[in-house]
Amino acid sequence: MRARDEHAAKHGPLRERLRVKPGSEVSLGHFDPSETYGREREPAELELAEGLVRLGELQDRLWAEARHAVLVILQGIDAAGKDGTIRHVMSAFNPMGCPVTSFKVPTDEERGHDYLWRVHRRTPAKGEIGIFNRSHYEDVLVVRVHELVPRETWSRRYDQINAWERTLVEEGTTIVKFFLAIDQDEQRQRLRDRVEDPTKRWKFRRADLDERALWDSYRRAFEDALGRCSTDWAPWYLVPSNRKWFRNLAVADILADVIDDLAPAYPPGEPGIEGLSIT
Repeated sequence: MRARDEHAAKHGPLRERLRVKPGSEVSLGHFDPSETYGREREPAELELAEGLVRLGELQDRLWAEARHAVLVILQGIDAAGKDGTIRHVMSAFNPMGCPVTSFKVPTDEERGHDYLWRVHRRTPAKGEIGIFNRSHYEDVLVVRVHELVPRETWSRRYDQINAWERTLVEEGTTIVKFFLAIDQDEQRQRLRDRVEDPTKRWKFRRADLDERALWDSYRRAFEDALGRCSTDWAPWYLVPSNRKWFRNLAVADILADVIDDLAPAYPPGEPGIEGLSIT
């Protein structure tokens, strides 16, 4: 029995433990971002290695079949580990079939359209696993916290987002949303690491400290986004992310289970080529 199967048999799959139930109220203040659900680091690293192999095999079949698209959304406070998750988990994928989009401040062209326009045009094609490093949820997060639009505008976006995601799902895209949760102490240490490490210093901006001062406002915005936009068709997974090794394991494990449910399979070759002699 593989490490992941053995642990799931004892404790239940992470996919069920970390899924935000639709319609539930989320309280990040009562959530432990250091929780590991019985995992320990050394066996978890073996489990992750198995998971990455599994993800690679699943992607190969998904790409060959070209019937389904998968959209992975990563959200979290500054320094939550979105880049690290992409680096350590998505390394399992062939880049040819795994486009990554990092959404920045909207350009003039993007501001000339509705807020979902720039996002929709980057959704993955059938056969691809698309990764969003931040996403359309910025329009109910940073936009809300900084009061960039009136409350009446951002408050109606939850239903708009749910409807848009449902359309994607009905048209063949599977959506997997991960919120990477860390606490204030962990964020402080990670920001310090960026300042002190010359190889990470480029990631730090003084504005990061201004954003950190808005922790409580962001927490409330995150709670509303998780509670109002975790749906049966596009659920949120609330991932404890203080421990990077557990974060990577959880994302890899859940994502592999979701893709596995699609049952991707290699398509048959052209008729008559079986047993063909090639000289």
